[in-house]
Amino acid sequence: MSNDTATDDASAEAVVTEEQSLDEPVARLVHPRAIRWLHWINFPLLMIMIWSGLRIYWAEDVYALGIGSWQWFVFFPDAVYETFELDRRLARGMAFHFTFGWLFAINGAIYAAYLLATKEWRHILPDRHAAREAKDVVLHDLHIKKKMPPQGKYNAAQRISYTAVLVMALIIVVSGFAIYKPTQLYPLPLLFGGYQGARLVHFWMTIGLGLFFLVHVLQVIRSGWGNFRSMVTGYVIERNSADVETDASKGGPA
Repeated sequence: MSNDTATDDASAEAVVTEEQSLDEPVARLVHPRAIRWLHWINFPLLMIMIWSGLRIYWAEDVYALGIGSWQWFVFFPDAVYETFELDRRLARGMAFHFTFGWLFAINGAIYAAYLLATKEWRHILPDRHAAREAKDVVLHDLHIKKKMPPQGKYNAAQRISYTAVLVMALIIVVSGFAIYKPTQLYPLPLLFGGYQGARLVHFWMTIGLGLFFLVHVLQVIRSGWGNFRSMVTGYVIERNSADVETDASKGGPA
């Protein structure tokens, strides 16, 4: 009888230990240190580049949305320049833009080299199913579709948007050089149809990058504190399979 009791007690302890192990938090690495450093270095660089670029653009703000002579929005209203003190500071804007532009380009080159060297690019580039899966991700986020599409490190919508951002950043750098040194780097401006074409492409790619940044921040807020923390520490905290599924349903790392 005593042996049976001892066996039952051992089994009970094993069950309790297993339950406790399921409840214990487990840290899983999702963002390598290099990715985190390059990400956070890029944040202030991008802000400085947009800020200084607007100071340069103020000197000749020629772009607007409209048809023919009819314009419904001008980039940018005087109130924007006055509120952020962007007017009448062309020289300072050029100094900051041309200095931090090099840092922005170098940081991007290091990031691209890291993706290639470590094969991290495989997590970012979309595959042939990405367009269909991205549509499902959007429908899921809008609560129209309940089933979550396949989720890796990044979902299909993220892979498409991140790849598009990398392409936009490359175009911004190349067009920026075409504007900065149009004569010395000739025929680089011809890639954009000339100096004015390079300036137009540079402007609209920057607008696109700014819109991505806004959506990116909103998605991080939507995903919660754990998502933001993972880009700081590199790890996500998981307790059991249910938590993993819950994290995946939120769309993974933003």
